[in-house]
Amino acid sequence: MIAVDTNVLLYAHRQDSPFHSQAKAWLTRLAEGRAQWAIPWTCLHEFLSIASNPRVYQPPGSMDAAIAQVDSWLESPTLTVLRETHDHWAVLTELLRAADVRGAGVHDARIAALCITHGVTEILTLDRDFSRYPQLAMRSLDS
Repeated sequence: MIAVDTNVLLYAHRQDSPFHSQAKAWLTRLAEGRAQWAIPWTCLHEFLSIASNPRVYQPPGSMDAAIAQVDSWLESPTLTVLRETHDHWAVLTELLRAADVRGAGVHDARIAALCITHGVTEILTLDRDFSRYPQLAMRSLDS
């Protein structure tokens, strides 16, 4: 199963993104396809925060538009939204220690732990920090 990182969600949503068409095509294929795919809840929360943030985008998107976008993704019958399970802490601490993660890197470790706990084998992202987690193959928009 493949999971989608926040940056891809943002690129698919924002038409002014240089990666918009590739990200949108990927999400359309996933949402309309037969294979299971995933988005961690934490990525959906981060998407809402960034998509509506005037410090990130000028003009920022509206919260209503961001919520509508999430609602649209959630309608995909093949989507699994990843949440913490009872194994999450054990997987997260193992990743934090093995990759010597500090500071802001904890967020990506949390996403990686969610994916690994749920059997996700790939993450669609443009964030190279996921290369710290060999259990999770990185897939870029051009592959």
